[in-house]
Amino acid sequence: MQVRALYRHPIKSHGREAIERVHLTQGQTMPWDRVWAVTHEATKFNADQPAWASCHNFMIGSRTPGLAGIWATLDASERAVTLTHQNLAPLTFRPDVAADVARFLDWVAPLCPASRAAPTAIVAVPDRGMTDSPYPSISIMNTASHHAVADALGVEITKERWRGNIWLDDIAAWAEFGWIGRDVKIGDAVLRIREPIKRCPVTNTNPITGERDTATLDILNSAFGHQNFGVYAEVIKSGDIALGTKAEVI
Repeated sequence: MQVRALYRHPIKSHGREAIERVHLTQGQTMPWDRVWAVTHEATKFNADQPAWASCHNFMIGSRTPGLAGIWATLDASERAVTLTHQNLAPLTFRPDVAADVARFLDWVAPLCPASRAAPTAIVAVPDRGMTDSPYPSISIMNTASHHAVADALGVEITKERWRGNIWLDDIAAWAEFGWIGRDVKIGDAVLRIREPIKRCPVTNTNPITGERDTATLDILNSAFGHQNFGVYAEVIKSGDIALGTKAEVI
C-alpha cells in the first residue's frame, strides 16, 4: 500500500485542500483539519467554554449542498484561509478575526438556502479539530473502494466528495473494513483503525458544482449492503507521511 492523496479541511464543511506531506501527532487530528466550524442559528455551543460538539450544531453539506463546491487554501503562518467556488469571487480572510468573519458570512450567504438555518459565526476548540467523531480522528479512504462505487453508479465521480484525509492505493476494494481494531503503519506514523464511517447525503453532492447529482447512498446500500465508506483512525504513534509513503497493516 502507499499514500495516493492527502487532504485537510481547515473549516469544517467549507472547502478541502490537497497537500503533499504532513506530520501526524499521537492523539491529535490531522494538522489544520476542521480547526474551525461555522455555527448556525440553532447551534448549541458555549463559546466561553469551547468543547467538541456534534456536526448538527454546525453548517454542513448534508443540509446545505452548495457548501460542497468550496475549495480552500490555508496560510498557516497567518491563520488565513482562501475560499473559492465556481460561482463566487475568491475570499481570503482570517477566521479568528470578527471583521473578517463578517465578510465570510456575506460571501457564503448565496450558497445557503433560505429554508435552512443561516450561518452566524465561526468557532474553534483549543488543540482539537472538529471531526464528526467525538474522539480526534483521521479518516482513511481506499481508492479501490471509490472505483467500486463509481462502477456501480455507472458514472465517474471525484474522490473529494468523500472528504477524506488519507487515501491509500494498491489494496483490494473494501479491505479497510477488515482492519477495524488493527493498526496501520504509514511511514513512521501508526494509526489504530476504530470504526467504519457511516455516510450522509453530502456524498450525493458534486464537489465542483455543489449540486446533488448521484445516488451514492442508494448504491452503497443496494450494491454493497452498507452505508459506509472509509474508516476512522486514531494516531497512536507520531510520524511524517507524504504522497507515495508506504503503508502496511501490522
